[in-house]
Amino acid sequence: MQVDWKETGEVHVIKADLPGVRREEVKVELESGGRVLQISGERRRRQVERSSGRFMRRLSLPANAKVEGVKASMEHGVLTVVVPKAEVNQPRLESAQMSG
Repeated sequence: MQVDWKETGEVHVIKADLPGVRREEVKVELESGGRVLQISGERRRRQVERSSGRFMRRLSLPANAKVEGVKASMEHGVLTVVVPKAEVNQPRLESAQMSG
């Protein structure tokens, strides 16, 4: 299974190519307290050039992943998983005035 991972300012977008696999044959789960995204399933129909059988891929999510808002959809053999980013409070640097 080929997977692309793109990060924007607000979300992580994970796309997996699953040609010939139906939505009902795919399972998207969060494991290890939401730190690992697992994509698994089984291609039941054997096609001439495509193999059948089980597949699984595990992806470690970064610390800024907001797992409560994960959404998955599948269209035209491509599974798309969107993982929102949690807001990370970074300390703001105050500009120091220099006296001359």
